Amino acid sequence: MIVATLIVATAVVGLLSAISGATRNAARLRDYDRVVQLARRQMNDLLSDYSLPRSIATSGAFNPSQTGGLEIGWRARLSDFEMPPAPAPGEFALDRIELEVWWMSGAERRNFTLEGFRRRMLTARDLGAAP
Repeated sequence: MIVATLIVATAVVGLLSAISGATRNAARLRDYDRVVQLARRQMNDLLSDYSLPRSIATSGAFNPSQTGGLEIGWRARLSDFEMPPAPAPGEFALDRIELEVWWMSGAERRNFTLEGFRRRMLTARDLGAAP
């Protein structure tokens, strides 16, 4: 009887340990999935914002009601990616937006980076000429 109880107790402890690990992994994946969804939304907002300053880092934090209580923030930089050989007003250029999203996982800060590209029409202001 004692041996059978010992075997069952060992099995229960092993199962509880596995369940605990699975729960931690599920919470980590849930947090990562939430961060990815917020990053996608932020990238879409940045891609549609043509007033975003060039070559200057822009940053912000997400609303805690959207993050599920996680501390999540972002930093973005807009830069020229590809210009025509002889740029002139009315031609198209390609912009690159680099978005870094960070979040706190316990005491550890985690992050990842997304890149997005958009096409824009060059203006005289873009080329340094007086409008």
